[in-house]
Amino acid sequence: MGSVVLSIDAELAWGFHDFDRLPHARVAAARESWLDLLDLLDEFDVPATWAVVGHLLLDSCDGVHADHPTPEGWFDRDPGTDERRDGAWYGAKLVDAIEDADADHEVGSHTFSHVEMGHTSREVAAAEMREAVAVAEQRGLSVDSVVFPRNYVGHRDVLAAYGVSCYRGTRPRQWYDRTPLGAAAKLFGWPTETVSPVLVTPETDEYGLINVPASLYLFCFEGRPRSVVERVTEDPVVSMAKRGVDRAASEGGVFHMWLHPNNLTDERDFDRLRAILDHAATVRAETDLEIETMGQIAAAMTDDEPRPREPIGPR
Repeated sequence: MGSVVLSIDAELAWGFHDFDRLPHARVAAARESWLDLLDLLDEFDVPATWAVVGHLLLDSCDGVHADHPTPEGWFDRDPGTDERRDGAWYGAKLVDAIEDADADHEVGSHTFSHVEMGHTSREVAAAEMREAVAVAEQRGLSVDSVVFPRNYVGHRDVLAAYGVSCYRGTRPRQWYDRTPLGAAAKLFGWPTETVSPVLVTPETDEYGLINVPASLYLFCFEGRPRSVVERVTEDPVVSMAKRGVDRAASEGGVFHMWLHPNNLTDERDFDRLRAILDHAATVRAETDLEIETMGQIAAAMTDDEPRPREPIGPR
């Protein structure tokens, strides 16, 4: 039996706060796109793992975060206000919308303030998970699944210490990632005979965490190449995603897609996602294919036993 997993990096402005300049158009559209994405997932009854930056579970804060050991200036862009005034930095109502949706979503974590876990100290990593777990528990949520900011995997022992069950690992490299022929294949629409969608096998790592690797970033083919290809053929990402869903249904394994709400900036972006979700829902109805969250994948591999927690540092 195969599975499709959809994970969502839900970050609003926090995904860019360490950039020299914020991409204002993407940040400005992100709240509305978040809600529109929830509506689209409800339409097709597709559950997703929403990996939410922990700060977005707050409806307000002082902006100081004095006890957090990140370098000086890390929180400088935090306005220290509330969701009504600065909705790009606070998202309590958006998390309410996830919990109120018809589809059975999972609220996971994208760390507390979008720290690159593969490029930070253990002290900072522990603080990120400590704060992320604390704000989740204040809402009655548990943190079972983690998506690493910018996919830099690191400090998995810290995740294990805070009772996390699973994380999204990096996509296994394929031959077409490393050759000019592969680059050309992508440009001309990823033909079936040249480039095959990546199915992954979740595995337990040395810390007892389940690694649920990524298969396909749904906005990996953008800009002028996308526009050129779409004039003559189907959106190549839609083609690849459909073949991935079909392979999961026929061969078993997991096809794990992911995106950000801020990727959805115009109608053609929603058209892409609608076509993929429609196909996945149709295949699910006609086969034994499951559409699951990361937490459900992990629970099936661990008998759904809660993981012990050994917090690091002060609570």
